[in-house]
Amino acid sequence: MSEKIGLIAGKGQFPLLCAQAASRHGLAVVAVAHRDETDPALAQLVAEIHWIYVGQLGKIIKILKRAGVHRAVMAGGLSRDRLFHHFRPDLKALNLIRRVGAGHDDRLLVGVAEELAKEDIQVAPSTLFLEDLLASAGPLSRRRPTKEELLDIEFGFRIAKEIGRLDIGQCVVVRRQIVVALEAIEGTDETIRRGGRLAGPGTVVVKVSKPGQDLRFDVPAVGRETVATMQEVRAAVLALEAGKTLIFDRPELVRSADAAGIAIWGVVA
Repeated sequence: MSEKIGLIAGKGQFPLLCAQAASRHGLAVVAVAHRDETDPALAQLVAEIHWIYVGQLGKIIKILKRAGVHRAVMAGGLSRDRLFHHFRPDLKALNLIRRVGAGHDDRLLVGVAEELAKEDIQVAPSTLFLEDLLASAGPLSRRRPTKEELLDIEFGFRIAKEIGRLDIGQCVVVRRQIVVALEAIEGTDETIRRGGRLAGPGTVVVKVSKPGQDLRFDVPAVGRETVATMQEVRAAVLALEAGKTLIFDRPELVRSADAAGIAIWGVVA
């Protein structure tokens, strides 16, 4: 019998990629998917799928224990506005929120991992089997950043790390070493649009991991949609923290960036 691995699935394509990678390594995937967040296509890629509402921590534990799971990954974020809409915390989740606070993503996720560990379910890095998706250092596109853009990257990187330390967001948009947009609850794409509207063409987008990033969850990611949004506002550069940022659909992303003259650059912390 194949070893079972749990997949606590959020939105986007990351849970699908995790399921495919685990299956390629001979693991049977037991997915716990979030209603109105997780792509229904995940059902075709896993041995079992169970649907829950955001906040049903006790139900997650019951499902995984019943399935005999002792190792799990968390893949894909949840819309942060779920804390205000369609949030259905059960007693276990409410106790965790009382202990760590509802507005602290890192503390909540660490708390969830601790609750799972109490039930002999260890949370593995979300990049398990997918390390090749992490950004490398240096040029990732045909065009390299100019000297002026490199200064913006260096400046933006420091700012992005600071908002990450404060658990606000992981993306900043700058131009001429002026911060024009910081990511909060709206997400990366809307941050890029807001920065582009304020500063016009030529903005530099910097996306980093939080200081002391726990690779078990909340790893920053970009994909084709990121570059498409940058094209909308004629942004110039996408800078990513090397080794700690996931790149989805890399060949298509790079082709789109090259066609638009966007530089993609991997930064070493």
